[in-house]
Amino acid sequence: MRLRIFTEPQQGASYETLLAVAKATEDLGFDAFYRSDHYLKMGDVSGDPGPSDAWVTLGALARETSRIRLGTLMTAATFRHPGPLAIAVAQVDRMSGGRVDFGIGTGWFEQEHRAYGIPFPDLNERFERLEEQLQICTGLWRTPPGETFDFAGKHYRLEESPALPKPASPAGPPVLIGGFGAKRTPRLAAAYADEYNVPFHTLEDTMVAFGRVRAAVEAADRTKPMVYSAAQVVCCGRDEAEIARRAAAIGREPEELRVNGLAGTPAELVDKIGRFAEAGAETIYLQVLDLDDLGHLELLATEVLDRL
Repeated sequence: MRLRIFTEPQQGASYETLLAVAKATEDLGFDAFYRSDHYLKMGDVSGDPGPSDAWVTLGALARETSRIRLGTLMTAATFRHPGPLAIAVAQVDRMSGGRVDFGIGTGWFEQEHRAYGIPFPDLNERFERLEEQLQICTGLWRTPPGETFDFAGKHYRLEESPALPKPASPAGPPVLIGGFGAKRTPRLAAAYADEYNVPFHTLEDTMVAFGRVRAAVEAADRTKPMVYSAAQVVCCGRDEAEIARRAAAIGREPEELRVNGLAGTPAELVDKIGRFAEAGAETIYLQVLDLDDLGHLELLATEVLDRL
């Protein structure tokens, strides 16, 4: 079981804070540091000092870390044209020595699109654009050196692209697709993803979603293995008082988090992570919402990670 730290910087985090969390993630033995790709806060938080760009941040962290993988849950396909996105991701992958994972989704938060002047088409068009972006990004990365890449889709057209720069691996970075959709998401995952992620659902619902993707993988006659993963908000404490303090810091209740996330003592977390593993999850993304509480990461490393 791989444990990865997953952050939501739009809720309020400077680069210096993210750097401290990424360095702690590496030093404490976690597998990866991930961040969301959002430009607007959610809920009753200040959001100060304001949003940061996911790929600019990861490019900087690529040079400040040496072991952990770096990635997004999930890059919004609405935010960037696929050509420049493929360039940015390949460059950060090179800067990191091949440690980038590429999580991408349709984009869903309409208000942030309005706030920053980003078009927000309907869901059907967003899925169409997502699939074309997957085709273009992977096509550009996998085009042999010296050859060009062309693409003619409904929403994007590329002509004689030199398909540069190249990522560290000829296959390109691992691709993550997530969500709980019943039809389009499983099909896209089976066609394009190295990893399928279920974010913020119960164990039972996660098992259902895994089953749909397994069926899509089988229907596609896919032979390449699929990695299955889950993302869960985390709140761990040595006793009830510490659990309650950490839950209050993120505006949640301990018992609600025990149902809808990974909350409780280290022993409780180890038990629930074990049940996710029995369901087929190979990776758990621990959504850490209080980025100033590095003691939380230390507890998770020494009392949860070390037991798995």
